[in-house]
Amino acid sequence: MERTRSEESRCIEKSSREYPVKLKPYKGMPEKLYIKGNLPQPDRPSASIVGARSCSTYGRIQAFRYARTLAQAGVQIISGMAAGIDSEGHKGAMEGGMPTWAVLGSGPDICYPAGNKGLYSRILREKGGIISEYPPGTLPRSYYFPARNRIIAGLSDLILVVEAKEKSGSLITAQCGLEQGKLVFALPGPVNEELSRGCHQLIYDGAGIAYTPEVLLQELGINYENTIKSEGKRNLGLASDMNMVYSCLDLRPKSRDILAQETGFSPEKTGSILMELSLLGLVREISRHYYIKIQT
Repeated sequence: MERTRSEESRCIEKSSREYPVKLKPYKGMPEKLYIKGNLPQPDRPSASIVGARSCSTYGRIQAFRYARTLAQAGVQIISGMAAGIDSEGHKGAMEGGMPTWAVLGSGPDICYPAGNKGLYSRILREKGGIISEYPPGTLPRSYYFPARNRIIAGLSDLILVVEAKEKSGSLITAQCGLEQGKLVFALPGPVNEELSRGCHQLIYDGAGIAYTPEVLLQELGINYENTIKSEGKRNLGLASDMNMVYSCLDLRPKSRDILAQETGFSPEKTGSILMELSLLGLVREISRHYYIKIQT
């Protein structure tokens, strides 16, 4: 963790006109908030994107993608600046051209985790904000993080959980949202993976299935044309062999050998095609002989 000095924080009391109006209806909200940067605009829709710190590549990509699409439609993204899904949500929001807001489990001048110093500075630089109920100088404590989740939920009109174990802080955020009457969505994943269990439990209990970002926009009442067209409708002008390999890929890593089995090509030919697709910027090798499709 690292204390930052780039900008002084300010204290906003609950009686202040500046105190977020979205928090005022709920019991148990802080009497004071400590802010660096700006607060979310009350007249704009907002969504929180939360999930596992130790997330998969799939989860990381999806958190970024959903946040970017929502931000492109003018939705403000709220999260907790934790490693993993939270960080990708913040990054995706800024990539989509919107500020983003981080609610911390420490004082607003304490960057935690310390490895997110660059992200912390970028959030402030791009007109977002750092929010905490703890005064400057307060070091993070394990029990501060579940408590701050009620603020993340309170600032949001919709909550999206991307990858969560059965016992997860992200589920606390979702539960807070349900108690506040917020829209709660979860991203589905493989049934045999631990990181999917929390999301699947939410869906079983009645949360919405976030099968595309546009579903979330519809729930927020935003009419937004889908900018990420389905791969089946996209014509990239690839040769038939290349297109066959490309169409077998998605955002979940696949090995060269599995792709060879699915296409019927030899491993050597499959490897050669994957190299060409990599040079075209259409696929990425994320570990030795494992590939994912790049969203374009």
